[in-house]
Amino acid sequence: MKEIDAQTRLEIEAAAFRRMVEHFRERTDVQNIDVMNTAGFCRNCLSKWYRAAAEDRGVDIDYDEAREIVYGMPYADWKAKYQTEATPDQKAKFEVEHAKVKD
Repeated sequence: MKEIDAQTRLEIEAAAFRRMVEHFRERTDVQNIDVMNTAGFCRNCLSKWYRAAAEDRGVDIDYDEAREIVYGMPYADWKAKYQTEATPDQKAKFEVEHAKVKD
């Protein structure tokens, strides 16, 4: 693996994070349950990780603020505009996938 200095690596990782958030904002057709079922995390998880990273650095951000950063709008607005009811198949897959994580 190529050696990259710490600052450059940090900048690359930050740029990749920003692009992932931008992608999630653009793909409002992709439901959180689909991302959870496929990747094991979703926009809400990303918001929790963001909040935890901020707190680790002494920055007080609550969960709603972190979600607004990830969603690009208040979560309630995103949910009203884009979230659909999970299908029985999505819910069943989630239960199977979630059970794997508990084990």
